[in-house]
This record gives sequence, C-alpha cells and structure tokens, in this order.
Amino acid sequence: MKKLALALSAATLALYAVGGAMADTKDKTIALSNNYAGNSWRQAMLESWAKVTGEAVKAGVVKSADAFTTAENQATEQAAQIQNMILQGYNAIVINSASPTALNGAVKEACDAGIVVVSFDGIVTEPCAWRVAVDFKKMGAGQLDYLAKRYPDGGNLLEIRGLAGTSVDTEIHDGIQSGVAAHNKFKVVSEVQGDWTQTVAQKSVAGVLPSLPEVVGVVTQGGDGFGAAEAFKAAGRKTPTIILGNREDELRWWKEQKDANGYETMSVSIAPGVSTLAFWVAQQILDGQDVPKDLVVPFLSIDQAGLEEAVKNTQKGGVANVEYSLDDAKKVIAAK
Repeated sequence: MKKLALALSAATLALYAVGGAMADTKDKTIALSNNYAGNSWRQAMLESWAKVTGEAVKAGVVKSADAFTTAENQATEQAAQIQNMILQGYNAIVINSASPTALNGAVKEACDAGIVVVSFDGIVTEPCAWRVAVDFKKMGAGQLDYLAKRYPDGGNLLEIRGLAGTSVDTEIHDGIQSGVAAHNKFKVVSEVQGDWTQTVAQKSVAGVLPSLPEVVGVVTQGGDGFGAAEAFKAAGRKTPTIILGNREDELRWWKEQKDANGYETMSVSIAPGVSTLAFWVAQQILDGQDVPKDLVVPFLSIDQAGLEEAVKNTQKGGVANVEYSLDDAKKVIAAK
C-alpha cells in the first residue's frame, strides 16, 4: 500500500509539474497555426511556444503541442492549414491569424468538429473562437500621449504601418488616429508600410524622406524603429523621437544614443510570449474550465528608466519578452 501511495504521488507530481495543470488533458493535442515568421517578434513567439509547450508535454500536461507556419502570409493558405489540422484530429488549435475575418470559415469548421480554437495577437472574429488580445488601439493612442508630453506645441509625424490586412495593423493605426485627434497639434504628414520589419521600414522611410518636412516624431508598430533611424541617418537628417517596439536592435540603438547625447523615447509592444498564454488558455478550456471568449493582456512598455535593464535581459536579435505560466493564465481568466 505504501509503494502504491508513493507511485500515485509521483504521478500526481508529474501531472502538476507545470503550474498545477489537470490530468484531464494528458491525452489532448494542441496545434499552433501561425501565418508569418519573417521578423524577430514572430521568431521569438515561436521560440517561446516551443519552450513552454515542450515543458508541458514533458510533464504530461498535454500529449503534443505542434507548431506550423505557412510559407506565405496568405489567409487562403492558412485556412487550408487549419483544415488540414481538422483532418489530423487536433483537440485544440491556437491561431495567430493573417486576417480577422478571412479565416472565419475554417475556424467555424474546426468548432463544428468539436475543436477548441483560441486566437491571439492576430485574432479572428468568428464567435465560436476564443480571443487573447492586447488593446492595440490603446497602444497606438499611448504613443501620442507620450509625444504630447515631449512636444506640447505638437508637430509633424511620420507613421509606419504594419502587416497589411491584419487586425493588429488596423487597431494600432486606429489608435494613432484617435491619439492625433485628441492631441490635434500633431499631424501625420506621411504614412508608409513597414511590415513590422527593419529592412522594409528602412526602405519605405528612405523613399519618402526627400519629400518630407521636418518631423518631430515617428509613430510605429514594432520592428520598424531601428530601420527608421537608419533611414534618417543615411539621409543626413536629424533623428526625430522614434517610438520603438522592444526589439533588441532598437533597444541597443536607443542605449547608444542615450549614452552619446541623452536621446529620449519609449518602447512598447505585445510580448512574443503571448503565444504561451494562448496555449494555457486552450489547455484550460480542454480541461473543462469556464473561460470567457475575450481575454485582454497588458502590453509590455519600456521607459527611459527601464532601458538599461531591458537591454541586459533581451537576447541578441530577440525581443523583450514575458513567457506565461498556467497560474498567469488562470489570473487573466479570473480577471474577467
């Protein structure tokens, strides 16, 4: 009897090793459907997923947590990917979506097949799915709140957009527009596409700089700040206040400028580790927990005082990050 009790205790510890997960999901399979991996944020997101879900699988919390990324950022390709996941019989699909609406048909098919669908970052609007979202509109508007404190008299702004067609791009842009309306001494004099990528942003900004008046600030979406800085430098123009997006190259550049001439700005983005929160949300739903359809997580912001620590803790080529535990997920769920 004593040996049996010890054996049961060991099994229980294994099942609860990752923050108290329930044994009911040990035979469940979860898949990640990702539409794009062409920048450091998406790569860090996938790394976080692999790290945290790998530990969960090893501990017996779930049977598997496979990740798949489409070759092109196309909703049709991602919809086909999801349909393939349905055929493979996954119990849950976690989605970073190419479009808020274009995947709704495939998502509904998954729901009708009894599959739990959780979207995050790039969310879907299909009512049967869960959404783990950041208030991206607030993130955009907050950039104007910051700039208004720095420049009470306002000024011209350059806006760098993200990946066209995604909910994230639309919401941050809407937030920036609402911020400009609230602080109407500012004016967006040009808008370019940056695709959340340094090289694309640099080329796009370089293309419009010859025709731009002086700008006091560059409002961004993440992954584009360092590219913008390089474009201004190459053009021999004064560097405006560029809002950054928590990428290591941006943070390192900011520190260099701060040390050299006292340069000031702020940096803000969603943590790539939000993928791990979406994983735990899916696990909790599979476990039979009552989870609200819409969950909101805070974005990760870095100010002048927190720069040194952020640089120290962000790996080369990476993004300032937070990875989530099951307990974190339970707190987000309970907050609603």
